[in-house]
Amino acid sequence: MRRRHALLTAVGLLGLLGCSARGQDVRVSDTAALRAAISGAEPGTRIILAPGQYEGGMYFGDVRGTPDAPVTIAAADPADPPEIVGGGAAFHFADAAHLALQDLTLREATGNGLNIDDGGTYDTPAEGIVLRRLRVTDVGPQGNCDGIKLSGVSDFLVEDCVIERWGDGGSAIDMVGCHRGVIEGCTFRGRDGIGGTGPQMKGGSSDIVVRGSRFEDAGGRAVNIGGSTGLEFFRPSPQGYEAKDITVEGNVIVGSLASVAFVGVDGAVVRHNTIYLPAKWALRILQETRAPEFVPCRNGVFADNIVVFRSDGWSEGGCNIGPDTDPRSFRFERNVWYCLDEPGTGRPSLPSTEVEGVAGEDPLFVDAEAGDFSLQADSPARGKGHTGLPSTE
Repeated sequence: MRRRHALLTAVGLLGLLGCSARGQDVRVSDTAALRAAISGAEPGTRIILAPGQYEGGMYFGDVRGTPDAPVTIAAADPADPPEIVGGGAAFHFADAAHLALQDLTLREATGNGLNIDDGGTYDTPAEGIVLRRLRVTDVGPQGNCDGIKLSGVSDFLVEDCVIERWGDGGSAIDMVGCHRGVIEGCTFRGRDGIGGTGPQMKGGSSDIVVRGSRFEDAGGRAVNIGGSTGLEFFRPSPQGYEAKDITVEGNVIVGSLASVAFVGVDGAVVRHNTIYLPAKWALRILQETRAPEFVPCRNGVFADNIVVFRSDGWSEGGCNIGPDTDPRSFRFERNVWYCLDEPGTGRPSLPSTEVEGVAGEDPLFVDAEAGDFSLQADSPARGKGHTGLPSTE
């Protein structure tokens, strides 16, 4: 994909492929050896963890590889991943660069499952971060505890990860002032579909793609584009929006109070997603940061999605609009809307006229009850939803 190819260049192709141009393999089998290996890592070092349990609560500053020689922390046996258990965070990396973590399980942290940030030096972000095939589970459970916390991170990839049961007031992936990232092929499972959010990008975040992932009751807002951030935490300094140039595409979103929320956004595209049985809304348009220089939430696009809902789980026509927003700047195009229990009432209530929308026609999933949301051959929704996302190869 064009966007993915650009990211490969940004974070280093060798790092994404799990290779290194120089350095050495360091094999560890206990917590003390793991701490020592990470503290002494140089560009190209590959730290290989034997199966078993390691003690969480590890903090490291300035773990830095290079684009062609990243530092990698990986399982010796991906089929039997090592477990990093407990601690305020399993790992906390400050001012990291060109760092890859893969095939690890992080569980039962009391704060955030994994924390990566710029060390508070906003002009030098953490960069070139690759998180692949991580399982982050049972974080918190109460309060603002995130599965993965990224603050001031640029040029990153989160791929094929499973994040489940984060804090009831936190986010699956909380991104504050993050830029040029891809979240792809991940699975998000919340505790009950009510508290917290799935992935959230805020604090001036920009140019982030959430693609090809599955959301199962992933918080009150399955995808929270934007949010509410203290002005001192924006990276860079506030530009008048919480999030800009965000794309959410090709995902399956099941449950949650709201499937997608646009919150203080200045431009975001939500397209080719399959949305099934949201508890109240398919989307929300909100403004939570109201500093004078901030634009009203605006310029969203909601297109080519399939939305299936029930009449007893549908509020405000499926679209909640908060005060101080610019809902008429939003575009709605070619979506398929279907009410499961009252098919004749499938037309949503939207703030602007939809172009070529379809309501009242069963999209004919292969087996929705079993979680298979692919479309039957004679579906009237062919080309829509997650299976209709065009290739960008």
